[in-house]
Amino acid sequence: MAVLAQWRGWRPSLRTALAVGIGLRLILLVFAATDSWQPVDFAEGFKPAGLAILHHQDPVLATQGSWHFLPMIPYFYALALSTGLPWEIAGRLCTILADVVLIVLVGKLAGRKYEAAARFQYACNPIALMIAVIHAQVEPVALVFLVGAYIVARSTRPLEGSSLRGRGAMNAAWAGALFGFALSAKSWPIILLPVLLAMLPTWRQRLYGLCAAGAVPVFFLVTLPLVVDSSWSNMLNVARYLGEVRPIVGEWGWTAVMTGGDWQLVPGAARIGEIILYSTIALVMWLWWRSDRIDQTSAILLAFMVVTPRMGAQYLLWFVPFLCARPTRWSRSAMTVAAVWAGLGYIYLTQFDDNGWWKNHEWWAISSVAVIPFLVLAMPWGRRVSRPAKEAPVPETELVTTA
Repeated sequence: MAVLAQWRGWRPSLRTALAVGIGLRLILLVFAATDSWQPVDFAEGFKPAGLAILHHQDPVLATQGSWHFLPMIPYFYALALSTGLPWEIAGRLCTILADVVLIVLVGKLAGRKYEAAARFQYACNPIALMIAVIHAQVEPVALVFLVGAYIVARSTRPLEGSSLRGRGAMNAAWAGALFGFALSAKSWPIILLPVLLAMLPTWRQRLYGLCAAGAVPVFFLVTLPLVVDSSWSNMLNVARYLGEVRPIVGEWGWTAVMTGGDWQLVPGAARIGEIILYSTIALVMWLWWRSDRIDQTSAILLAFMVVTPRMGAQYLLWFVPFLCARPTRWSRSAMTVAAVWAGLGYIYLTQFDDNGWWKNHEWWAISSVAVIPFLVLAMPWGRRVSRPAKEAPVPETELVTTA
């Protein structure tokens, strides 16, 4: 449908985009919820975290670190489970809801001229569909708050007059708070904090945004003993798990070639990979510092995928809203190839038993090296300096389509 809309030059209304997006997600939900296969982390990590909240237990300690984020998402899981719905449906509600809201926000991020095209492209995007519905990973929740923070921050301007300056400060605080909610869902948005702060026009507003961004995660952490049966002393144990990344490599890119497509605990490779990763992010952030902040974000997230030593297929959703909002010449091809690779993992490999999965996982993980060149090409190389127009035009030929 996205290809047809691009070919015919359609600009579907918001109502049409939402109807198509919701319809696709509900259809896929039926298949995902009734499938005998369920993602391991969805069944053995996310569900116990929600049950822990229902039983007034700390979701991090109760799962022995299997859930190693703040309790915001487990609160949603507990609420959904309390309705009596089976976990296969209840556990997917918050990610699907967030992904539907993202349809609207991606259009707002694209700007008025390309709003209709961008939101329809995201509504039909197969990467978003698979990650939000089949995997039910938390990425859509983090992204809905992150994109919302960008939209609010972009609307903040230096204003004259005491009352108008107060409104600017309020917008900056709201942008920071939304970013804080994104951090409370997943830890990876932290790499984009400098970008968000740079979108705010004054140092005073950046300070407000920074304080608000930090206040939200702290709030979820310090109020946890008020919700669950936990002591303040346990907060030290919880903090030890938060944001923990085990040095498991072999799923993607150069580490998959190194391990032959097997998951392995290789602290040395993970440590070297992290140095390369953070150095690359800093370099890309500097190279695109004078560009549009959405283009800068796309470049950072695509560069992350190119060099990261540790990868999950759900990471591929990170750059999708930003490439849909401001597509590049190769973004269509990059998202199509990435969707095919992710689809092989989510749909094809899951048809095998455990032995068959591990055997096929080897070639699937190594084949990820074929995706990386397209991600490099999809980076906004020609937009490293912002254009003078208030809303930089995007050629019609570059509007993204999906498989």
